[in-house]
Amino acid sequence: MTGQVLLNAELDACLPLLAQGKVRNIYQVNDATILLVTTDRISAFDSIMSNGIPNKGCLLTLLTAYWSRLLPAAIPGLRTHLITLDLPKEISPGLRDQFINRSMQVQKLAPFKIEAIVRGYITGSAWKSYQVDGTVCGIKIEPGLRESEAFPGGPIYTPSTKAELGAHDENIHPDKAKEIVGAKYAARIEELALACYKYAADYALARGIIIADTKFEFGLDVETDEVVLMDEILTPDSSRFWPADAYRIGETPPSFDKQYLRDWLTSQGFKHKPTGTVEMPDEIVTKTDEKYREAFKKITGADWETQTDLKTEQ
Repeated sequence: MTGQVLLNAELDACLPLLAQGKVRNIYQVNDATILLVTTDRISAFDSIMSNGIPNKGCLLTLLTAYWSRLLPAAIPGLRTHLITLDLPKEISPGLRDQFINRSMQVQKLAPFKIEAIVRGYITGSAWKSYQVDGTVCGIKIEPGLRESEAFPGGPIYTPSTKAELGAHDENIHPDKAKEIVGAKYAARIEELALACYKYAADYALARGIIIADTKFEFGLDVETDEVVLMDEILTPDSSRFWPADAYRIGETPPSFDKQYLRDWLTSQGFKHKPTGTVEMPDEIVTKTDEKYREAFKKITGADWETQTDLKTEQ
């Protein structure tokens, strides 16, 4: 597998490192701004693989920038934290080529300690839970649904806890989210998450992709008391993308996300091995890369390398 792979974002000599997640490193630019650097790391089942997907970080960053342009224009009152894809001046000239178009300068927010998951179709853990007791995250669902079927009443909001690195997120009932973030903010997060999903689902479907489910994250602008959309948005890392032409109710459709990696891990008997101990074969790297690229092109209409209206040269 050829192509540049950035597994570690080593900018500590330029900017203070605030945090490191499964895929992103977070650096402080100033009191109001942080730099999100998306590496080519990939995780599944809460473990990070020892090798990465070439240039995945660029693709995810540019796709997030794409949605950051579309969603606020379509949804009244929605803000995202994206400021610019331009690199801060503190990044030394010798490093800039490595981090261009995989980095976002964003507004510093107070993150809410939940993940806002919206599900349009019953699949994955939701399908497993439904088969046991007819519920999804404690929400009673109409009986008689088949795997991969759309929820009859429209998409549902099923938040989860936001676990620390290495720990497991826990699906929770929306009432529990109110206890964690407060009723006022929980209601606004749910409202915005559902609105974002509905718009994006229609947009993607017109381009041949079903967004089965996705995860949003929000933060609080403490000065204005606004709930702001943050982190990655509607990418193959945070969403389940299905090809519309292969969709069949009662079956698990093929996908444009990291389900290909998850399926391989499951076939290998993977049991939450420590981060960095599992190496993907070239075939899995290649197939995952192809799926991510196909999703990007279907949604945006271009390959990520040629998306000149999104990319920065700085």
